[in-house]
Amino acid sequence: MWPAPVTLTGTHVSVVPLNQSHARDLAEATADGDLHKLWYTMVPPPEGISAEIERRLALQEAGSMLPFAILDASGKAVGMTTYMNIDAPNRRVEVGSTWYRESVQRGPMNTECKLLLLRHAFEELDCIVVEFRTHFMNVPSRRAIERLGAKLDGVLRSNMIMANGSLRDTAVYSILAHEWPAVRANLELMIERPR
Repeated sequence: MWPAPVTLTGTHVSVVPLNQSHARDLAEATADGDLHKLWYTMVPPPEGISAEIERRLALQEAGSMLPFAILDASGKAVGMTTYMNIDAPNRRVEVGSTWYRESVQRGPMNTECKLLLLRHAFEELDCIVVEFRTHFMNVPSRRAIERLGAKLDGVLRSNMIMANGSLRDTAVYSILAHEWPAVRANLELMIERPR
């Protein structure tokens, strides 16, 4: 299996293989800020967390996703993320399906989580490119991706049908392997000197 399950640990956050033991914390997390009610996201409601964990684990079995729980410094699950759209022959992954409880957003956790995932992708998995995708209308997510140092590759128009029936235009971003050293230095500085 490529990539294999792994635990990545930083100062503010740990990224660990997702399993059903995280369901209670994640149900509490998705209720924080009613994240599931944001029409331009695909965050599950509290009662849908167990099914979402099972869905992600089934995609892991199929080889197309490696799902993680995001833990705070105390070990409590505060969100989820994945390596997805895995393309092993071409050493490509997407970091996506990421969400955090509202009370930890805009802090150092997302920056450190992305640093851990990107470092692993480029330095251990030898990825050529790491991709990020988000709804074109999800401006907070787009700005967060841009702050990481990812470049906009383009917009896939009417790329997906959302739960409310609207069509999603998907903004596609990427970081290339040769860009990683500069992106890494910037992320490390962002963690050291939060704004």
